[in-house]
Amino acid sequence: MSTRAIQTAVVGVGGYAGMELARLLLHHPQLNGAPPVFAGRGTSAAEASGGAPGSAVPLSTIHPRLMDNNGSAGLLVEPFSWKLFKSRGVEVLFLATPHEQSREWVPEALARGIRVIDLSGAWRLNESANRAVYKFEDEGKQSTDAVQAKSVYGMPELHRDDIRGAELIANPGCYATSIILALKPLVAKGWVDLQRGIVCDSKSGVSGAGKAPTAKTHFMYAADNLSAYGVFGHRHTGELLEQLELQPEQIVFTPHLLPIPRGILSTIYVWFKEAMDADRIKSCFDNFYAASPMVRVFSAGNLPQIQYSAYTNFCDIGFQLAKDGKRCVLVSCLDNLLKGAAGQAVQNLNLMYGWNEAEGLV
Repeated sequence: MSTRAIQTAVVGVGGYAGMELARLLLHHPQLNGAPPVFAGRGTSAAEASGGAPGSAVPLSTIHPRLMDNNGSAGLLVEPFSWKLFKSRGVEVLFLATPHEQSREWVPEALARGIRVIDLSGAWRLNESANRAVYKFEDEGKQSTDAVQAKSVYGMPELHRDDIRGAELIANPGCYATSIILALKPLVAKGWVDLQRGIVCDSKSGVSGAGKAPTAKTHFMYAADNLSAYGVFGHRHTGELLEQLELQPEQIVFTPHLLPIPRGILSTIYVWFKEAMDADRIKSCFDNFYAASPMVRVFSAGNLPQIQYSAYTNFCDIGFQLAKDGKRCVLVSCLDNLLKGAAGQAVQNLNLMYGWNEAEGLV
């Protein structure tokens, strides 16, 4: 377990997930006295390579809510440069950046001995067929494959031991987290009838689409509306296939845009190979997540709601079993900006340095 101060850095603090990440790190008890280095990503190539930096911006100007009386008002978001990170002794770099930016910067960070927790989808997928949805220009290069080989899928409940020693953590997607955590215990047991297929109906608050406004996320479109999107083509589908070890024809995932600021609710429909009873299912979840402080398993028939997990790092899981014992509805809820992004990233940091997994999150 590390007892010294760890210097972190955050790139992409201007977004919603970046803001939550900054808030959590600024108040993390193990990082007291060592606030993160904040760097913007909109810099020139010269600055990124270590040249003369441009002007810095006060963090409180970008996110006034992060201002407190302990010095945060004096923190700056500085132009990105590797020279900056070296001068500040950065050991862990959080990237809340677009996928393409993370693909560019992660190899350089690793080469410089900096551990990375990447919140984008750049390094989540091991199979090239699943990565095809991103259309990465560096796909198939030997150097890229070498970085991918170092990547650990950052879901503590599944990969806790690998995360502890990882150089590169690929933080899971928000939808994927809600679905994988709900399904993994049952699929791992071999109880689910995969021939019947699994149906995942997920709904997310508008912040899941990011801070940059689009025609489908502005108020006039999203308010008083509910819409499906990314049908049979959402980027998180590959995560479901790889982490649950499924074939594409065994699962259907449909995301929806819910007219609320934050939160995800996934309703998942499964069929069992044989009749089950509720106590057996509950025990399966309890045993699987016995050492997982950020998963809350509800009693049979007691279903989670978004309001229970909003603004927390918990993933809440509940289920309702049909009278025939073969049909089951799972409901999984989480905050897309916390357990679905920044909170899970900090959970991974805790594991990397031997701290309590829930440190700074409850």
